[in-house]
Amino acid sequence: MSNDRSQRQDDDDLRLFHTGEHACGYWPDRAARDLVLDPRDPRLVDWYPHALGWGFRRSGDIVYRPHCNGCRACVAVRIPVDRFAPDRSQRRCLARNRDVDMRVCAAQRTDEQLALYRRYLASRHAGGGMDDHGATEFDQFLIGSWSEGRFLEFREHGRLLAVAVTDVTQAALSAVYTFYEPEAGARGLGTLAILRQIEWARRERRSHLYLGYWIAGHPKMDYKRRFHPLEAFDGRGWHDLTA
Repeated sequence: MSNDRSQRQDDDDLRLFHTGEHACGYWPDRAARDLVLDPRDPRLVDWYPHALGWGFRRSGDIVYRPHCNGCRACVAVRIPVDRFAPDRSQRRCLARNRDVDMRVCAAQRTDEQLALYRRYLASRHAGGGMDDHGATEFDQFLIGSWSEGRFLEFREHGRLLAVAVTDVTQAALSAVYTFYEPEAGARGLGTLAILRQIEWARRERRSHLYLGYWIAGHPKMDYKRRFHPLEAFDGRGWHDLTA
């Protein structure tokens, strides 16, 4: 009988939940809701690559997609890596950072990474609800318990400048979060991280780099539009995002 129950569970569809309304993290005058895959389902790690293709994103152990009443500002986007070519500004970013070394590491927190993360939050997101993040919050937000992630470290003569948290699936990479040294802002480390993740995906023959959500006109999100070509998910499929 236990085998029958197990078989029925394997055959069940993964359940979806709507969250209640909460404050929007992008527009302070709006309320937000999310569509969430059942975080207790042990098959979530297997469903996750498919969920990326359905416009979902991971935060810790939560795989979600914005599903707000009356608002569709958040658009899932991805870069088809074989079609991408850096523009002049991005080539300058690569040249400006030619002295930066890069390595892929296991997704395991170090004291050095945590200190950089806290400096980044204090500088870039002061008052945003993440000011008191410590080791526990770092692990819950960036690593989770089941994701197959990696940390892409960027160093200048041994000094840690940035970390790009990246999920690895068979067909794609997903850029989960990037944090960097606030004092090195002139280097364009956020742009550099995406460019290096594109190279990584191409080198390992993965088709796409998922960038999460693009929001037209939002000062912290509109930068993703500078990567061409960029594909957007319209709720049914992916298509090139035109200007």
